[in-house]
Amino acid sequence: MKHIRLIARLDVKGPNLVKGVRLDGLRALGSPDSFAEFYYKNNIDEIFYQDVVASLYDRNNIFDIVRKTTKKIFVPITISGGLRNLTDINKALESGADKIALNTAAIKNPELINQAASKFGSSTIIISIECIKHGEKYLAYTDNGREFTGKEVINWAKEVQSRGAGEILITSIDNDGTGNGFDNVLIKKISNIISIPIIAHGGAGKKEHFIQAINFGANALAVASMFHYNALLNKKKNNLVLNKNNLEGNYDYIKKKLSYKNFGKESILSIKKYLRNYKIKMR
Repeated sequence: MKHIRLIARLDVKGPNLVKGVRLDGLRALGSPDSFAEFYYKNNIDEIFYQDVVASLYDRNNIFDIVRKTTKKIFVPITISGGLRNLTDINKALESGADKIALNTAAIKNPELINQAASKFGSSTIIISIECIKHGEKYLAYTDNGREFTGKEVINWAKEVQSRGAGEILITSIDNDGTGNGFDNVLIKKISNIISIPIIAHGGAGKKEHFIQAINFGANALAVASMFHYNALLNKKKNNLVLNKNNLEGNYDYIKKKLSYKNFGKESILSIKKYLRNYKIKMR
């Protein structure tokens, strides 16, 4: 049986960790490296950093954050956002990343997938696909769901596998940040036509959602809201830094201490224990 990975996804805007709903309405949550360190200490398998505005503004500020993070944590790290060519990928890997994820650049130049896999190895290259359901079809988007690519998700997934990608990260924009569960229909459709690992992202809210996604074909679960909001319930105990004087995004969500009612109060360790009770092998 495949070994399942739990991945903490950290969306970054400037110096701050942010999170939205359906990739929109970003809420500022704090310092990304303090959250990464907390997840590492609580037995996360991997960290995924996404610069959510790098492609939009043609910039990338995430390398310094990753360099800082890798001094304190020792799990695989993926960088995504604003990587446009082989030079950018090499810079990301030199900053401490173990893997990189491409979306916009791969859409604009699919041959970059072949080149990157050849130069750095397929296991280093993840293709990120942001999906919105239209009728019975799933369509691929870039720039956090802002721009339609003209590509249908299933065909694009087959193409990126044929070009040498080592994994595919599937984000359901419809489910992202809702806590209503992963899009298991989408996971199943893709798992039926590709053999490389699938990372499911978007919608985790309670422990049952994890086993469902695994049963439909996910090899790894990337989680943001559920992990972040539960960590914030005890932010002082968890040594989370809020960056109060340097926040980009909506800080009111934290200041008002709004409840996170759609997200079960489960820790990384409790989710792993739950999955092992179902005979799921964990990393």
